[in-house]
Amino acid sequence: MTIDTYANRFVCDLVAYEPGKPIDETARELGLSPEQIVKVASNENPLGPSPLAKIAMREALEEAHIYPDGGGYRLRTAIAESVGMARENVIIGNGSNEIIELLCHTFLNRSTELIAAEHAFVVYKLMATLFGAKYIEVEDPGFVHDLDAMADAITADTRLVFIANPNNPTGTMVDQEAIDRFIKRLPEHVIAVFDEAYIEFPAEAPDTLRYVREGRNVCVLRTFSKIHGLAGLRVGYGLAPAHLADILQKARQPFNVNAIAQAGAIAALADKEHASNTRQLNLEGMAFYEAAFKVRGLEYVPSHANFVLVKTGDGDRVFAEMLKQGVIVRAMRGYKLPDWIRISIGTRSQNERCLEVLDSVIHTA
Repeated sequence: MTIDTYANRFVCDLVAYEPGKPIDETARELGLSPEQIVKVASNENPLGPSPLAKIAMREALEEAHIYPDGGGYRLRTAIAESVGMARENVIIGNGSNEIIELLCHTFLNRSTELIAAEHAFVVYKLMATLFGAKYIEVEDPGFVHDLDAMADAITADTRLVFIANPNNPTGTMVDQEAIDRFIKRLPEHVIAVFDEAYIEFPAEAPDTLRYVREGRNVCVLRTFSKIHGLAGLRVGYGLAPAHLADILQKARQPFNVNAIAQAGAIAALADKEHASNTRQLNLEGMAFYEAAFKVRGLEYVPSHANFVLVKTGDGDRVFAEMLKQGVIVRAMRGYKLPDWIRISIGTRSQNERCLEVLDSVIHTA
């Protein structure tokens, strides 16, 4: 009998999360230089990190021999000030994914349930499974979270309801009225988790922080990976009422966010110009793709994020064929969307190259 026989079956049976294909690996496989690869698969910031963050990180390197601030005092303070809350409302994580894990660590077990939308971020299901909880998937007509149906699905065993807004991979967003209606129905034994990784991209977005300020059972997740361009650092955070944040802090490792990442995040948070430039580039790129898809008669989902979901037919084939030409997109079979691909908004030249290759692949089908 081997050691894996003794492992928890719900862990062994998991299908591991597959991130976007790395640039270096693709370049090696194709015999190209990394500069020739266009990666528009992982919703990264095409402008790169904030210039202010780069300076702060280089300076922080000088003290890399010293452990980081385990409590993240300066970073949590900066985040709190940026949203008009107290430091006690902020939990920092190794990406916002870690906050998802902390919530599941704290509230899930084999007798509990997690609710999410049918086409929501796959990590929710992975985490529910990892902790032995039941995963409840609610249909999302038109790829938009149906919050009324999600509220209907809540039972005495429900502990977490995840609402990705804007949602990955669809880019759709639920409005304030639907959220307000949902919160009114939220029982005391359930936490509503608003995953807002892309919240800085819409011109207008719902206000979920009001519920945190009111002390409701609400946790709002945000990240430095998208608008701030720090995906490689893995810095995210949660905003919750102090009593809830305090519980989550007990499940957090003390040095989960390294010192260089903390320094970069603090500087990035203050760089309003970089965020504004990123938002403008995204708006232009989104308009470019939408116009191109309409001309070609391709079905797409209007997006509030920094990516767009487009129906190409056999997404696996399109992904593979585009990859051969050095363009990395994201196939959506893992989200039960086998005929779709997701394209991240890049620079003008990246967008043009992606569309050129997409055209060649579709026309050879």
